[in-house]
Amino acid sequence: MDDFGQALAGIDPNVPSVARMYDYYLGGKDNFPADREAAEKMLAIGRQMGNDGREIARENRGFLGRAVRHLAESGITQFIDIGAGLPTQENVHQVAQRHAPGSRVVYVDNDPVVLVHARALLADNPDTMVMNGDLHDPGAIFDDPAVRAHIDFTRPFAVLLVSVLHFVTEDETAARIVAEVRERLIPGGHLVLSHIYKGDIEEEVVEASKQVYSATSSGGLAGRSLGQITSFFDGLKILEPGVVPVQAWRPDVPWEVPTDPGNSGILGAVGRKP
Repeated sequence: MDDFGQALAGIDPNVPSVARMYDYYLGGKDNFPADREAAEKMLAIGRQMGNDGREIARENRGFLGRAVRHLAESGITQFIDIGAGLPTQENVHQVAQRHAPGSRVVYVDNDPVVLVHARALLADNPDTMVMNGDLHDPGAIFDDPAVRAHIDFTRPFAVLLVSVLHFVTEDETAARIVAEVRERLIPGGHLVLSHIYKGDIEEEVVEASKQVYSATSSGGLAGRSLGQITSFFDGLKILEPGVVPVQAWRPDVPWEVPTDPGNSGILGAVGRKP
C-alpha cells in the first residue's frame, strides 16, 4: 500500500475535514463527498448573510501570501505554518523563497491526507519539511528534534496561525495556545494570525455554523470579537494597518480599511516581538 492508500486507511471519509473543506472552498479536488456537503452548507449560510464563502477563503489566502511576502522582504527567512492545510497555489515556501531564496519552512498539520500531499509536493525541496503536529500542543512542535534541526531558533522566525484558531472552541484554550507561541518568539520574530470575526452575526446563523463544524474532525467553530482577536497579539507590536478584514491588510489594489469590521468574515494581523 502506498502512502496515500495508508492515509486513506487512517481516516473516515464520512467525517468532514476542515482542511478538505477549505480545499473545496478554494476550488481544489482533494476532498470527499462529506467534505463537499458540509462546505456547501457553510456556503449557503454565508449567502444568507450576504457573504461569498469562496471569496472569503480566497481573500484569506491572499492575506497569507502578502504577509509572508512582507516578512520575507523584511529579512525573515524562517516560517512555521501551524495548521497548514492542503497544498494549493502560492504556498508559504513558494512565496517566501521567491522573495528570500533559501527561506526555510515547516508545515504542521494532523490531517493524514494533508501530510501525504504535502510530503509528496515538497520531497525535492530541502528547505521545507512537513510534520504531524497538534495545534493544541505548540510546545511539542517547537521542541521536535526535526524542527529544531530545520529552524534556527536563535534567529527571528515567523509563526503562522492562519484560519486555524477558530477551530479551538474554548476561549481559555485558544488564549493559552497563542500565549505559548508568543513566548517562544524571540525579538524580531513575528506572529501571523487570521480568525473568524463574530461581529453582529445573528445567533441562529452562528448556531447553524457551529452545527456544521461540530460534525467535522475539528469538532467545532468559534467566532471571536475584535477585542479577543486583538488580545492574541498581547506583548507584540501590531504592524499597520492593525487588526483588519484580511482583504484590507496591505492589499495589492486600493482598499479602504473600515472603521467597523461589520460582517466581514475573517480578520487578520501581523505582530512583531519587540
